Amino acid sequence: MSFPRAFTGRFSSYFSGRKGRDLREYLTGYGLIAPAIILIFLFGIFPVAFALYVSLHKWLILRDEFLGIGNYVAALDNLAYIGAFAISLGALYGSFRIVRRIAARARSEAAQPWLLAIPGALWAATIIAFTRWVFLQLPEFLEIARKMRGLERTRDLFMRLLGEAFFAESVYPAWLLFVELLGAALVVGLLLRYFLRSRLKSGYQRDFSWAWLTAAIGLGLLYFTFQSVAAAYALATEIGADPGIWPQFITVGSGVILLYFGWRLWKSAGEQDSNRAFLWRVLAASTLMVAAVLLIIEIPTIVASGDADLWNGLKLTIFFSLGTVPIQIAIGLFLAVLLFQKLRGSAAFRIIFFIPYVTPAIASATVFRLMFSERTTGPINAILQSLGLPPQAWLAEPKGVLTLLANALGDANFPNSIIPSWLPDNLEALLASWLPGPSLAMLVIIILSIWTFVGYNTVIYLAGLANIDGELSEAAQIDGASRWEIFRHITFPLLSPTTYFLSLIAVMGTFKAFNTIWVMRLGQSLGTVDTISIVIFDEFFTKGRYGYASALAFILFAVILVLTYINNRTQGRRVFYG
Repeated sequence: MSFPRAFTGRFSSYFSGRKGRDLREYLTGYGLIAPAIILIFLFGIFPVAFALYVSLHKWLILRDEFLGIGNYVAALDNLAYIGAFAISLGALYGSFRIVRRIAARARSEAAQPWLLAIPGALWAATIIAFTRWVFLQLPEFLEIARKMRGLERTRDLFMRLLGEAFFAESVYPAWLLFVELLGAALVVGLLLRYFLRSRLKSGYQRDFSWAWLTAAIGLGLLYFTFQSVAAAYALATEIGADPGIWPQFITVGSGVILLYFGWRLWKSAGEQDSNRAFLWRVLAASTLMVAAVLLIIEIPTIVASGDADLWNGLKLTIFFSLGTVPIQIAIGLFLAVLLFQKLRGSAAFRIIFFIPYVTPAIASATVFRLMFSERTTGPINAILQSLGLPPQAWLAEPKGVLTLLANALGDANFPNSIIPSWLPDNLEALLASWLPGPSLAMLVIIILSIWTFVGYNTVIYLAGLANIDGELSEAAQIDGASRWEIFRHITFPLLSPTTYFLSLIAVMGTFKAFNTIWVMRLGQSLGTVDTISIVIFDEFFTKGRYGYASALAFILFAVILVLTYINNRTQGRRVFYG
């Protein structure tokens, strides 16, 4: 029997028997969802990838020079280098974790899968080659629109220009490299799968591919980061500017690394058997964490050198999130528990509370803008005056709420009057910008957001209460538990999945909020309601800086991702699913 026939017979055996039936079912399933995958790629993945491509260029209406992480540096200053350094370390650590998982699995299965690292490397190289081809091909495709200006736009012309763009000398070799690597990965992968199939289970080749890919991303980003830092340092030295890049980079980077090792030591302290080992690890962890904090304190200085609009937008977004999420969740929970008592008219109140959520957001914002008018005859100001209180500027007031309260109580120098003089200048400036709190204009927007989403939270909490077994409360009541004890120890813990869901959605929503803020913002508020989404919108549509706006959008994405991770690690662990 010749090798090709044996190979063909072995290949056809994949589709026979129970495993063959499973494989046919998998292929059928993937074929059915293929249209959905294509749509997700075209309208989901590709726009995000293209936005990332735009963020790496100087893009003022039209594409200009390649900047790398230049837009991110313009927004975050040297913190962009530190972020890229952290991402590269994270990728390398992820690769290490994958390899360790492969080794542990190989030991448990008494297998030797290391030859599969070869096709895994080829698949990783294929993905990188494809990314490189797309990066080189996009400019050629984007030039088609410019080349068609002044010409009759026909299908033949477009197809001719499309072919020229595809076969461009700077692009076509990258495509050939991708095809060659793809073919090599397929051939080597099938050959090794043919020879090792009886000795290895599936999944090793995929894991090796991810390990190689994450390692390549980490090393490439690490090299690119150090090259960018060195170039920026040389340029700063040449023009006589403050070349504080390397010191800040090393200082904060070292602080992050020390903080990680301190956390690992602190986490492992509870696993020690002897008191001596426990105390030693706690002491070492505390020392490392204190040293890390002292090093990371350099961040405020870096922040002060970044884009003031970006950092102010992030600060205002945090104010907006802290002012809305806890209050609307607490009120929603209170109303849900109240309406769950089957009181007379509770069904009508459920509808009333939900009406603000289904009301058009622009209409609600317009009504609130009229209600909180700065005119003395405005509805809210009229109520204040009837109570003997002075009218307020509301949406036209840029001063912080705490500053207004302190001024009303006679402290005209707030917040400087409560900031210790011995603090470093950077921390003193940071506290001076945060202590006044949100402006009165932002407070009005916070009130609108709470009014809008309380009904939604109430309805979701009512659904969560309906899923709790009533026998638990009845048994606790028979044992003598009070209503508060039943709520505290039974109802509230069983509502933790609902609370986690609502808090996660609410935090992400506040960081993406735009329409109501855009309607209610006034020039007199001096930008004190311009959250990060407003800043990005202005950069994109008002200033036409597409590349920089795309970079800001990815910074916002990173912030939301970090907040989601922190929320998942802190609150997510306390969720009780029954």
